[in-house]
Amino acid sequence: MAGRGLPILDLDSVSKYSLSNMRRDEQAAMLRDVGLVPTIQRLAVLDLLCRTHSHPTADQLLSAVRKKHPSISRATVYNTLDALTRAGVILKLTVDPSATRYDANLGPHAHFRCRICGKVYDIPARKGWPIDAECDGHRVETVRTYAYGVCAACRTDTNAKENRHA
Repeated sequence: MAGRGLPILDLDSVSKYSLSNMRRDEQAAMLRDVGLVPTIQRLAVLDLLCRTHSHPTADQLLSAVRKKHPSISRATVYNTLDALTRAGVILKLTVDPSATRYDANLGPHAHFRCRICGKVYDIPARKGWPIDAECDGHRVETVRTYAYGVCAACRTDTNAKENRHA
């Protein structure tokens, strides 16, 4: 148990959940497995996160969820994201200094943020852990890697602009 009494997903059990192609009933079962009641609001937020690779902010999720559930409150979305994060169902990303973003992809990967357009991308993590699973008596449970630079789309746009001015 962690935080406010919510269980944390065991690292070995995370792989049994492939969130991107989960049906609604499977999402509900997963929430029950981690001790959360699968409310309509939680399922709506989780389903949206599972279907996107854009690493949305809470406000972006709120806007998107309100298209189907117009009465959902900002507090409900924020509380849902907090509960899902504490339960280990989603990742809370701090790759963007201006806003927290969220990711339902629990598989090994890193994140890349473009300094020009601000988009956040999944990038492959190198094989194996960058550090040992146990280090100086500490048990490492997760490693977050953030890379920053210019994305492929912005590089292409920049090159095209430079070629037009040449």
